[in-house]
Amino acid sequence: MKKFIENLVYPRRCVFCSGFLDKNSNEDVCSECAEKLPWTKKKCKSKGEFFSECLSPLYYDGKAGEALRRFKFMRKTSYARCMGKLIADCVRENGKGDYDVIAWVPISARRMRKRGYCQAKLLAKEVSKALDIKCSRLLRKRRHTPPQSTLSGLAARKANISGAFSAVNKSGIAGSSVLLIDDVITTGATLSECTRMLLMAGARNVSCATLCKSVKK
Repeated sequence: MKKFIENLVYPRRCVFCSGFLDKNSNEDVCSECAEKLPWTKKKCKSKGEFFSECLSPLYYDGKAGEALRRFKFMRKTSYARCMGKLIADCVRENGKGDYDVIAWVPISARRMRKRGYCQAKLLAKEVSKALDIKCSRLLRKRRHTPPQSTLSGLAARKANISGAFSAVNKSGIAGSSVLLIDDVITTGATLSECTRMLLMAGARNVSCATLCKSVKK
């Protein structure tokens, strides 16, 4: 009865197109979007300077990019469950599968005050639930930096983020295989810098996963 009333008052909508979903379905993606979203499929893996691989189920394009921007900048935090599940499915199907702990790329204190939430942390918690792997805070952002999206080129992005992160909870990092979560990978500069900090703190290895990867023209 409770679920019936909730569906009546707050009908569930597709995360990507906002279309109404079947009230009896547990999915957060409509059948049309499930078929037509820009899936990366066999090209889900990206390489980085320090991390062993980054897995991403979607390209940052079309409805996927629009939904991610709503999640990140328009307080659509309810999207985290669906997006986290998509990341977890991609990791389960394509990853190494030997992860000890899940962590996330943190945002600065200034950005947290403005936004009110860390999108990567929300995703990491949902991935943790789906994969049944503990989720821990292993990194902090020491200083505020301009958004990476405002910079062009790998060199500029690496310089912008260099030294911006530090490891915390080092006892939880030492000897661990870490799965590091973020929302999108473009050049990989941010994930590489975070990975470098985790490896310096004693992580055995670091794999990464994001919802989206940039579309190379």
